[in-house]
Amino acid sequence: MKVQDVAKALAQIAGPSLAEDWDNVGLLIGRGSDDAKRIMLCIDLTEKVLAEAIRTKVQMVMAYHPVIFKPISKVTAAATPVVYGAARAGISVYSMHTSLDCAPGGTNDVLAEVMGLVDTHPIEPVRSDDNCKVVTFTLPGDLADVARAAFAAGAGHIGHYYDCAFFSHGIGSFCGEAGTNPTVGVPGIHETAEELRLEIIAPMPAAAAVCAAIRAAHSYQEPAIDVYPLAIFPDGVGQGRIGKLARPVTQTALVNRIKRATGLKKVLIAKPANHAKRKSTSPGPKVRTGACGAGSCGSLWKAAAKQGATFYLTGEMRHHDVLAATAAGMTVVCLGHTNSERMTLTRLAEKLRRMLDGVKVTLSKADTDPFEIF
Repeated sequence: MKVQDVAKALAQIAGPSLAEDWDNVGLLIGRGSDDAKRIMLCIDLTEKVLAEAIRTKVQMVMAYHPVIFKPISKVTAAATPVVYGAARAGISVYSMHTSLDCAPGGTNDVLAEVMGLVDTHPIEPVRSDDNCKVVTFTLPGDLADVARAAFAAGAGHIGHYYDCAFFSHGIGSFCGEAGTNPTVGVPGIHETAEELRLEIIAPMPAAAAVCAAIRAAHSYQEPAIDVYPLAIFPDGVGQGRIGKLARPVTQTALVNRIKRATGLKKVLIAKPANHAKRKSTSPGPKVRTGACGAGSCGSLWKAAAKQGATFYLTGEMRHHDVLAATAAGMTVVCLGHTNSERMTLTRLAEKLRRMLDGVKVTLSKADTDPFEIF
């Protein structure tokens, strides 16, 4: 197994295109042709975790947080010890970060399962502008040739389906100038012709090639071709998750459920002002709709509240966002940044073991939350 094979499997789980624009995901250190028979997963590739990887003879690390986040001007033992150390040891490093957060079955779905949410959907769906719709008009007899040419140029793929297209019937009208060579009629005479409208999805980078292929296969001297940019919202893809509790539970019961699932003895909780007079041991009102966002997703509370959530689980949240959320009637629970993300590693390891036969996948033992509660 090679690094590029592992990278391909990771991209199938959570495509790099799902990541936020400010993020840095994918293969950050290493060479695709290097061996990768031993892989280690961690949240943060620290010097301590790197030492563990070297000691256990790991060839590739999937570090959830990018080991290279902002541009670096030098790679030295003093300036960038982890990057330098991994490269020197020949250890490839891949990051998934927000692409895994957004992906179905990723970080936020795992966190939603911890809460017991059902019928979940992203709080903020991911929008993809990478596709377009190419539309042209042909004589019925030309349709098959034009469609085949467009498909061969990269059009017509929707998910796991190919050669996808839509046809509709209509009448076209035109009049050729002197010197033209119309397929139907003669120059200078207004003509009408039965035509079929052909609509095909294509990746935006392939649009020019698809248009050229259509022109080459078309019988018209000047075929009409329209290209429309598309905004696509893939199902179940996006930041955060919101859903219903299968059975409404009290805040206390929900917090205890979260503690058991995460193994945490303590969490931070902020309750709405109208709950402040209750005793700390009071179970509180029942939660019917909850939401979550792993890591630093405190800003998502507003969108979650608008969709009916009264309970929000995250890693960390700015002080003033907490005040605003509780003032709006929402209960906020913070697990600590990495504690909200760490559970996804177990799920990811299981997926990789199924996908990568013969590859040993382990979880780092040295990778821990940098905070301790005394």
